[in-house]
Amino acid sequence: MPQPFPSEFADLLTPKGRRILEGKDRDVRGVLLDPARPFVSLQGVLDAGKATRCRDALDTAMRDTLVLMEDPIPEDSILGMVENYEERLPKTVRVRTALMENRRSRSWRAAEAVGLTAMMRSDTYAAFAAVVSGRALSRPWGIQVLCYSPGDYSGPHNDHHPEEPEARDGYVDMHISLTLPGVDHQYLVYAQDGHFSEMTRVSTVGGITVYRLPFWHYTTPLLARRGKEADARRWVLLGTFLDAAPGARASKVIQPAGAGTPAGGASVGSGAGAGRG
Repeated sequence: MPQPFPSEFADLLTPKGRRILEGKDRDVRGVLLDPARPFVSLQGVLDAGKATRCRDALDTAMRDTLVLMEDPIPEDSILGMVENYEERLPKTVRVRTALMENRRSRSWRAAEAVGLTAMMRSDTYAAFAAVVSGRALSRPWGIQVLCYSPGDYSGPHNDHHPEEPEARDGYVDMHISLTLPGVDHQYLVYAQDGHFSEMTRVSTVGGITVYRLPFWHYTTPLLARRGKEADARRWVLLGTFLDAAPGARASKVIQPAGAGTPAGGASVGSGAGAGRG
């Protein structure tokens, strides 16, 4: 029986998505090289039918394997203040996550069973992030699965890692959203010109957002449609990519494709990775 997720990310893409992967869309290729453009939101790049089937299989297989990740507002955030207007708020979050770093976990086994880990480890998955970011990215890369339910959110934060030499000058995240019909909305709010003044809807089925971090942003609480709270979930497939080190071996680097150049050295022609439909 074929797995819902194909073994190559390229097999989920629409013709528009293939053009981006192959570096042929000049409006998207290398768009995150602009320091004033910290992220891009892409629609119509994943086949809607395939994305829906993957979402439903993911929800069935992994919903009961998740663990809660919760960091609430500190109890002394108000009474602990000693000066007016000197509020300090660390990152707050409530979301469930899959333990993808442990191959013996229930989450890992469930993700393997539906083909998710193979797809998120495929060359064309990383190559898509490389094309949009315009940067050579390092192998291997991190993968994570998140699931937002009603009221789940991620508070204001910047994802800066100054203590980590490989990430402190910036890195790339790519999110794929697979949202169930019970969700009314969820948004990403981000800073521009020093204010949280911009926002984009992320509660999509197959929408892709690619980030050049760090920058200030937050994810609003997920809101369910009335009477649909039990079936309101937004799944997020997250890849984290470090920049390739100068002089790194070619086998350790995913290069951004240019026009006519195969993405990441992987075949992106018809039938790539077609062993799993």
